[in-house]
Order: sequence, then structure tokens, then C-alpha cells
Amino acid sequence: MSTRHLLLTALLSAMPALNGCGSNDAPQAAKPLAPSALKAVVANPDVPREALARRIDALFADEKAGETRALLVLHGGRIVAERYGPGYHENTRFAGWSMAKSVTGVLIGLLVSDGRLQLDEGVPVPAWQRPGDPRGEITLRQLLQMRSGLRHSEAIDPPYESDEVRMLFLDGRDDMAGYAEAQPLEAEPGRKFEYSSATSVILADIAARALTASNDPAIRRQAVADYLRTRVLEPLGMRSAVPEFDAAGTFVGSSMLNATARDWGKFGEFLRNVGSVRGAQIVPRGWIEFMTSPSPRNPGYGAQLWTNRPQSDGTEMLFPGQAPASVLACIGHLGQFVIVSPSQKLTIVRLGQTDDQATGDPGRAALRARLASIAALFPKD
Repeated sequence: MSTRHLLLTALLSAMPALNGCGSNDAPQAAKPLAPSALKAVVANPDVPREALARRIDALFADEKAGETRALLVLHGGRIVAERYGPGYHENTRFAGWSMAKSVTGVLIGLLVSDGRLQLDEGVPVPAWQRPGDPRGEITLRQLLQMRSGLRHSEAIDPPYESDEVRMLFLDGRDDMAGYAEAQPLEAEPGRKFEYSSATSVILADIAARALTASNDPAIRRQAVADYLRTRVLEPLGMRSAVPEFDAAGTFVGSSMLNATARDWGKFGEFLRNVGSVRGAQIVPRGWIEFMTSPSPRNPGYGAQLWTNRPQSDGTEMLFPGQAPASVLACIGHLGQFVIVSPSQKLTIVRLGQTDDQATGDPGRAALRARLASIAALFPKD
């Protein structure tokens, strides 16, 4: 048999396998995108429009990522995508939960800038001023960076024994700062990172004490509400934002600030622009740089803000390695996110409900992956 004949025979015998390969591995045609999904993205979003719409659509459809109720994407200060779940819209106020901590961090920064508070001195908490009380050594910097050393247990089982639950809803609810400030030290101040909603309420109480000497709840509430409105919320254009106060007149600066997705986006843009709005410096640049710098005890946390680095215990809150190290975020209970990537000129707001236990997804990995895929479309400068 000739060489030519052998080659032809081998080729013919291989044809069924080759044909089968082609039919199984051919790329499937992309599923048609619903007009409503495409409509959520502007005509020129600075990246491929359909690709962005598809990634947003996948976020809303992914059960593992939980229920997304609002998604807002800003690029270069311009809204390029905005989508809401059924029953929600651009005027809906959403609970930010722990994203309120970042607003509290800015509030404290303004009081430091005004000279009313000092970053590295003891703080005006009367319960800590008794002679010999080691809590009197706790500084404002340590509180902001979640390394006060106070015994605060967050998100433990059973939930009714968890300090943030007790403080917000049970025995501490009428005087949340009093509850938080009554806890003893479990570590030397500055030595241990421990994320704590109670700490942010202490910061809110310190803000009230810096603004008024009165213990009258109504006076405390008015002093903080006016300062927050005139120095933070109005300059940023966050007109929908509603801060909540406890019965003692303390701003619940750990958890209770509600605002629309667009207004949460304005807060993200304020952070992206290092404390300025339309060229006006609202808080010193150095303060935002402090808030976004890794804490000495946890590189994944700054000062009332999260950074794009692994946590000190090895867990992840954002997506280190998949996005620029300069990414920062406000993160709230049940998967609230304001994600800011300065090098991409990008702000992403996601509001909704992602219950780790209900989705079987500890750490909200599926949600973070969807958000990372949206961010990855946008180039770095």
C-alpha cells in the first residue's frame, strides 16, 4: 500500500472523531439579553456595553450571590449603569448597615480638623477617666482602627449574646454608647484588631461630646444631626440620607444611616476624590489617606474602611490579587458594598440581601466574584 493511500485511510478513519469534537466543543451562541438588562447601561459606558450589561445581569440572577436590590456603577464620576430589583427604584432609601461606620470616620475627621479632638490623645469618655482605669489610655486612632483592646464580641453564636445585637436591639438599645463603653479591656490598647460595631458607637458618642457639653438627649441629637448635615451630607449632595439616634441622643454610627443608591454612590465618589466634591475639599486629604491606609494590626482594614488586602486572619472581604491594591470599600451587613477603585476612576454600589447561611456561601464569595467581574471590565489608568 502506498504512503499516500495510508495517509488517506487514516484521515478518513479519524473523521467521525473530528466531527464529534466540532459539534460538542463549538461555542454556544450567547443567550439573548433582555432589553431591560441592556437598558440599565448607558449607550457609551466606556467599556463594551453588552459585556457590562451581561455581568450585571449575572449578578442579579445568581442565587448564590443573594438578592441584589440595587446596582450602581460610576466611571469618571458619571453613572454608566443603574439597575434595581422588583419593588425598588432610584428614590428608595436603603439601609447601609456597617457602611455607616465610614461616614462616622469622616465625621470624626472633621472634628479633628476643627481642633475639637486629638488623634493620639485620650478620648472624652467620662466612664474611663477614673484614676487607675487603663481604658483612659485608649486613643482616638486606636478606636478608628478597631484596636482599642475593649472586650467586644461581634457576630457570635448564639446571636442574642453577640455585642452588636445586645447593643442595638436588647439590653443596650436605650444607651448604646453606655453599653459599649462599660466593657472592660481584654487586651492592651493598640495591640489587637477586633472588628466592633460597639467601637463605632463610642466614636459617635465622642463626636457628640465634642460638639456639646449637654447630656440632654435632644440637645445631643440636634448637635450631631446639624453638624453631620451641614459638614458632610449636604456638601456631598446626600440629601436622602437619614441618620438614626438612640434614646440617649447618640448617633448609631455603627449601623443606622439610610440613603438611596445614588447617594451612597456620592459618598463613594467623595472617597475616590480624596475628600473633595467638585473641587471643594470637604475634609483634609490627609484624613482620607489615613482612613484608607492599612491598620498596624490588620492590613485588610484602615480606619472605618476596608482595604483590598487579606485580613490578618487570612480571610478576604474584597478581592485582593484580582483588582488594584488601592481599592477600598464601605461594607455592610448582608452584602452592602460601596467599592471604590481610584486607579480605575470607578465606584460600584451594591445593595441587597446576601445571607451567608441561606446561600451556603461563607464570606459571600459568589457575590464578591460577581462584583469583581464587573470591576475587571474597567481599565486602570
